[in-house]
Amino acid sequence: MNSFYQSCIICPHQCGINRNQGQLGRCLAPARPKIAKTMLHLWEEPCLSGTRGSGAVFFSHCNLRCIFCQNYAISQEENGRELTEIELSDLFLSLEQQGAHNINLVSPTPYVPSIVQALKIAKEKGLKIPVIYNTNAFDSPESIALLDGLVDIYLPDLKFYSPEVSQCLAGTREYFSHATKAILTMLEQVGPTYINEEGMMTRGVLIRHLILPGYLEESRVILRWIRDFLPREVYLSLMSQYFPTHRAVHHPKLNRTLNPEEYEAIIDYFLDLGLENGFTQDLDSADPQYVPDFDTEEEK
Repeated sequence: MNSFYQSCIICPHQCGINRNQGQLGRCLAPARPKIAKTMLHLWEEPCLSGTRGSGAVFFSHCNLRCIFCQNYAISQEENGRELTEIELSDLFLSLEQQGAHNINLVSPTPYVPSIVQALKIAKEKGLKIPVIYNTNAFDSPESIALLDGLVDIYLPDLKFYSPEVSQCLAGTREYFSHATKAILTMLEQVGPTYINEEGMMTRGVLIRHLILPGYLEESRVILRWIRDFLPREVYLSLMSQYFPTHRAVHHPKLNRTLNPEEYEAIIDYFLDLGLENGFTQDLDSADPQYVPDFDTEEEK
């Protein structure tokens, strides 16, 4: 049992429930880390997947309720298995032995205290590759502080700006204020981005923004915030992979994919703002085939 779960305030929801006694907060996560899948992930940004793949560990449950979540089968349903912190550390070491360029903690927020312990155990056993914290960014600065010295790369989303949109699409009005505080804390902790001679990112922050059809003004405001408050050289991934899934298929704006004109408009805006470092996607990335199959466990 972990003392941090006795009155859980790990994320901005501040539920205050005792997960050690089986109480469930907004994320519905148990006290033990719950894992849906591990795999060598080849579909992340090139500086993360490289040639051998990013060692992705997909955690179950999430503290947001995005109606368009492509991983809803694990974020909002019950798939996955609970592990001890020692078992989780062994997963990290196994991915390193399989040749992963890094350990990629996907949707880790509900389990930060357990992840801290598992990473300490794995590093004591010889884990050497960089660790990525791959998050929706609805994190608290206090949780990010726990990861200091253990996480090398932060991979946060920056999804929405307006409280009305974030309430409608993710179930909270307070997304932007908390996500931006978390991102600023991440930047302060790990410093400038470093990409080695092989083109692999080994330290820094890479912000992801999924462009949503019908919500281009949200994207523009987010890009302006990045220009105004973050270092000019910050890395940004402008993602075109949105496709209607989960409850978004019934949403009047989200029941279609992004069209080329919308995506190009945001790329042009990025350039007009003078932002320098970015990744883009082909529009054919908006395809369910790129979503991992969470009904089958990875090959060992």
